[in-house]
Amino acid sequence: MNKDLLNRLEVAPVVPLVVPDDPETAIKTTQALVAGGLSVIEVVLRTSAAIECLGEVVRAVPDAIVGAGTVLSERQAAEVALAGAQFIVSPGLYAPVVDYAASARLPIFPGVATASEAQTAWNMGLRSLKLFPASLVGGPAMIKALGSVFKDVKFMPTGGVSAGNLADYLALPQVLACGGSWLTPGSAIAEGNYQIITDLAADAVAIAKHVRA
Repeated sequence: MNKDLLNRLEVAPVVPLVVPDDPETAIKTTQALVAGGLSVIEVVLRTSAAIECLGEVVRAVPDAIVGAGTVLSERQAAEVALAGAQFIVSPGLYAPVVDYAASARLPIFPGVATASEAQTAWNMGLRSLKLFPASLVGGPAMIKALGSVFKDVKFMPTGGVSAGNLADYLALPQVLACGGSWLTPGSAIAEGNYQIITDLAADAVAIAKHVRA
């Protein structure tokens, strides 16, 4: 894994999800997150403007490490790499996306939800996996169970993670970082109140520091 990415996740092990509708909003949201102490950002491909927004965020917010999430196909992986994505996140385990990321030398966090998927990923040489949807497949208990078998794997649980249970996940040594959309509430973005996002990011950083002190 990229050393800078790893170092930042060790300091602030939370990856906020940005769901962009337009570049200006995506940039302001990312700037607000960075101001709160979170500089590893996942721009998710859930809108038609997502890839354009990702590229604009990469250019406008050089202090952030910007990755692409919800990457479903090899074609999308190539498109986000061209746009400047610095890592890739997928909801599931799909070999062509993993292979593309390896060829492009991009860190990748493919999603797993079962022991069989984790075993497949392990045999593909992957040691950093996304657990998705974390809350629905067992949460911290599932990570403990998988971690007892795949001892050299680190997980990034996403899906149902919130300020209320963040500490439960980060207390586990098997957790590299947590991903979540609670840090970028749509209501705050719609109102243009980016201070709320900065405050949520700062709260997450404080929780992480307390748990991992």
